[in-house]
Amino acid sequence: MAEDEEEIYDGFRSHFPLAFGKQSKSLTPLEAIHNATARRPSTAAATTTDRQDDNNQGLPSLSSSSKAWLTSLRNPKSTSTSRHREDASLTNPSSSSADDDVAVGPPRPPPADEDDGGVMIGPSRPPPVASNSDDDEDEDGDGAMIGPPRPPPAEMDDDDGSVMIGPPRPPPTDSDSDDDLAEEEEEEEEEEEENRHRIPLSNEIVLKGHSKVVSALAVDHSGSRVLSGSYDYTVRMYDFQGMNSRLASFRQLEPSEGHQVRNLSWSPTSDRFLCVTGSAQAKIYDRDGLTLGEFVKGDMYIRDLKNTKGHISGLTCGEWHPKTKETILTSSEDGSLRIWDVNDFKSQKQVIKPKLARPGRVPVTTCAWDHEGKCIVGGIGDGSIQLWNLKPGWGSRPDIHVESGHSDEITGLKFSSDGRILLSRSFDGSLKVWDLRQMKKPLQVFEDLPNHYAQTNIAFSPDEQLILTGTSVERESTNGGLLCFYDRAKLELVSRVGISPTCSVVQCTWHPKLNQIFVTAGDKSQGGTHVLYDPTLSERGALVCVARAPRKKSVDDFEAKPVIHNPHALPLFREQPSRKRQREKILKDPIKSHKPELPMTGPGFGGRVGSTKGSLLTQYLLKQGGLIKETWMEEDPREAILKYADVAANDPKFIAPAYAQTQPEPVFAKSDSEDEEK
Repeated sequence: MAEDEEEIYDGFRSHFPLAFGKQSKSLTPLEAIHNATARRPSTAAATTTDRQDDNNQGLPSLSSSSKAWLTSLRNPKSTSTSRHREDASLTNPSSSSADDDVAVGPPRPPPADEDDGGVMIGPSRPPPVASNSDDDEDEDGDGAMIGPPRPPPAEMDDDDGSVMIGPPRPPPTDSDSDDDLAEEEEEEEEEEEENRHRIPLSNEIVLKGHSKVVSALAVDHSGSRVLSGSYDYTVRMYDFQGMNSRLASFRQLEPSEGHQVRNLSWSPTSDRFLCVTGSAQAKIYDRDGLTLGEFVKGDMYIRDLKNTKGHISGLTCGEWHPKTKETILTSSEDGSLRIWDVNDFKSQKQVIKPKLARPGRVPVTTCAWDHEGKCIVGGIGDGSIQLWNLKPGWGSRPDIHVESGHSDEITGLKFSSDGRILLSRSFDGSLKVWDLRQMKKPLQVFEDLPNHYAQTNIAFSPDEQLILTGTSVERESTNGGLLCFYDRAKLELVSRVGISPTCSVVQCTWHPKLNQIFVTAGDKSQGGTHVLYDPTLSERGALVCVARAPRKKSVDDFEAKPVIHNPHALPLFREQPSRKRQREKILKDPIKSHKPELPMTGPGFGGRVGSTKGSLLTQYLLKQGGLIKETWMEEDPREAILKYADVAANDPKFIAPAYAQTQPEPVFAKSDSEDEEK
């Protein structure tokens, strides 16, 4: 039996090439993997320094003096060469006479300048050495130097008398000045500033899969799973621990058919997540993407929103309580905010109606909890910002009301962890920083931030020293989607990073455990989630899946299904015979495989109609030559019909024979021409 199984396996294995299956392959080093994902300098960045460009390319930053030194090495025909020649003529008078001769071979260099404290590097001639008389003859110009130049003698350090080891020090150039020192100090300050913030920007991967802009993003607290929602009505789930370098999602959901996904939020324990779409009902899913429940929809014919059991219009935003895993908050276009209990999907806990300047229904565009879950903030469609403190007996009257927060709809709100700062983002292209202790006037307003999406948000860095937000692409502008970083303490711009030259940046978050920045972008035709990381600063997350190569298929992954022939089976279970030969025979038949002529409109000839004088080329040529004459336009219709009167009377068909005995004689009217003659 073992021999038979071995023969069967060998026969089965012979159907596959020899290169198929498990093979030993050298592992790709991590440096090569990270070099493949390194970010290139983006043309979409509005303000990028030379230092950042060098870091993006993987090159060390150089000072101006070092750059000048490299330039002098690449171009030895500089002013320093002439200066060396003048010094050599003063030190060694014989060299001036040697310069008058015609040199054969490479040019002879000047002697080393002892005052400079360094030796010039390059194809230079050695300094004169007094130990050999032949050398003196060469220096006097009596003979031509043949072969490569001799190396310079070892230089003694004046301080301790030791021999210098390693490459010589760069010679001082004329470009060393106070300006260079100032540039060096500025570069050092910029490096210290970047190191202080530790922004991971060196590498980037993109989680693709959506066909439109990604408008919702949520990363669980451990950083292992990522949720992305899009305008293509789907939610994709990514797992860093299970992904390989192909970066494919493991599950795709469509929460509500025909409705855009507007917000996603994980529970405090990351075992469930909230999905908010353009419909009036929010959904709860478990960690694996299975539906746990859907909140009830209210009665749209009830005027008072406090008497409805749920929202009656499309949702705009939703967020899970930061501390309590049974409570969530939603906002809607019907002009209300509602607090729900996850354990009861049929009724809400609280209905909040914002204060309006005039009666009517104004949509609530966004909402958020504070860090402790004791305060709620809502952005109203008229540009106002309203805050409610959760306390016993609280109602819909806001504790803080900023009537003119923005001049347009608010798209994002964010509290700081200490409860002192509130950030707001709006369609008016601005980002405002508010002090919750004094809300009459914002601390700072950052302008020139175009925003065209209702889900554009703002976020803090893990230490909350930086504020980051995205920008949208404008038609006339040449800048693409940018990710802007602002200093919270100094309230100034730190840097702008180009994410995509054609797509707008919508959502962004900086995960504290992974130290990676997640940015969603897209337009009407594409969408993706960009993950920015640094191999030296980040942990897990993208580092895990990028280094994991996709598994190759082996022979064990294929299952050969045996074919069972049963000629005496019943017609119900009998396999249908193959019609491949019959189809091939029909294709070879010119009559059966002839393509039928397409229908045509307009006047034609011979039963065929067409806009030309003939539906076929032959008919057209015959008509043009006069071989076919169309007489139907010149012939009288009455005469054309009466031509067949005698034939119909002699050989009646169909209905006429049945009424031959009782049918009266037909009387045809006279032609019009005869009437006119009379």
